[in-house]
Amino acid sequence: MRGSPWWAVALRLTGLGWYVAACIVIGVVGGVLLDKLLGTVFVFTLVGVVLGSVAAFWGVYKMVLPVLYGAKSQEMNRKRRNH
Repeated sequence: MRGSPWWAVALRLTGLGWYVAACIVIGVVGGVLLDKLLGTVFVFTLVGVVLGSVAAFWGVYKMVLPVLYGAKSQEMNRKRRNH
């Protein structure tokens, strides 16, 4: 992401909300289906919510990391050029 235009970074960050929602919804739907299939009550739904949330936030972390390091390295390069 180093040297990326601002709009490319904004576009990448816009997709984060959809990614989080998709992970959690997939976890919930999978949990509900397993609960119905196995005759359990909310056990797999809760597991699905937890796994979906963990997957979502791990993915967000991995997606935001290059953006943060890109901004940090650009700031360090600016400071070096000014001194």
